[in-house]
Amino acid sequence: MALAATARVDVESVAREIKGSFHWYPVQKTFSIVSAKDTLKFAVGIPYMTRNGRTIDLSAAPELDNGHLWIAENDAKKISNKIEAAKPVAKPAEQKPAQPVVVKPKAPKQEIAGTREVRTIVIDPGHGGKDPGASGKKSQEKDIVLAVAKLLRKNLADEGFNVKLTRSKDVFIELRQRANLANQWDGDLFISLHCNAIDASEERKKIIQGYQFYVLRAPESEEDKAIARRENAVATLYGEKNAKDELSPLEWFKLEARLEQYKQTSYLFTEKLLDSFDGGKIKKMNTGVGGAGFMVLVGAMMPAVLIELGFISNEEDEAYMMTKAGQQDLADRIAQAVSKYKDAVHTYRETLGR
Repeated sequence: MALAATARVDVESVAREIKGSFHWYPVQKTFSIVSAKDTLKFAVGIPYMTRNGRTIDLSAAPELDNGHLWIAENDAKKISNKIEAAKPVAKPAEQKPAQPVVVKPKAPKQEIAGTREVRTIVIDPGHGGKDPGASGKKSQEKDIVLAVAKLLRKNLADEGFNVKLTRSKDVFIELRQRANLANQWDGDLFISLHCNAIDASEERKKIIQGYQFYVLRAPESEEDKAIARRENAVATLYGEKNAKDELSPLEWFKLEARLEQYKQTSYLFTEKLLDSFDGGKIKKMNTGVGGAGFMVLVGAMMPAVLIELGFISNEEDEAYMMTKAGQQDLADRIAQAVSKYKDAVHTYRETLGR
């Protein structure tokens, strides 16, 4: 239903009514209302909201009109009524004495990945089998990332981590299945390994090089979008069900609550990666960190980072990534970042008294 076809209410008046604060994010065209007990999130043009991370249908999509944000009157009443219902209700004047109740001690709530001690690392060597990934003059992406993944597995196992590989040989695994495996193994950190590439003139290929780390977030540049489309093209090329190159605004909105849960720890790991890769043979590309809708990261219920080790389309980067010494160096640097990340999470837990 279009909002114009129904009675509508100014969102800021709804926030005042429930004694909540109103927040508007003009770039993303999203807004939120935060009360004592609830955080409600909305997006202009999308007929859904989230309440404390749970997606709820709206009768009409919010609109931005004449400098004001509007939602359907029915939705405003629904919000107001639910907030009122959450308030404590006074006991009746006359009430029979309650019978003694034996309360069993609650089992401690299981901690989620990103807040517990870091033990299980899931390494995902990109591509494989019928999917070679990007190709250089002398190598293929699937072979380089598998070699680095195996060396990384050994490094981390030697340090006491429980390490899982989504593939340990040259086989094809669908993108969504990789994240599913990570969830089945109850991973604490998901690392997807790749090599970057550009389709350009030989002169440009000589210029474009470097490593970069990506988290799952709405892309901020056309360059990040292009890289995500290239990595996601695997799914459409090899016939994965419901495959797509990009996430829609609605899909980003539905992902928002889960992304918030792991965003800080994913960025924490990228910080450790930047420290570990500093001064290496392969240089940093731009800031070294980007974000986009990488399908391989979408389903991972844990902190997750996609690593582009270097440009296989660049002769210098390719030559280094092909050598045993280069592969070991890359594995060592990632392992060092994982250890630093583990220590940082442990320190944070100690400040919380865990």
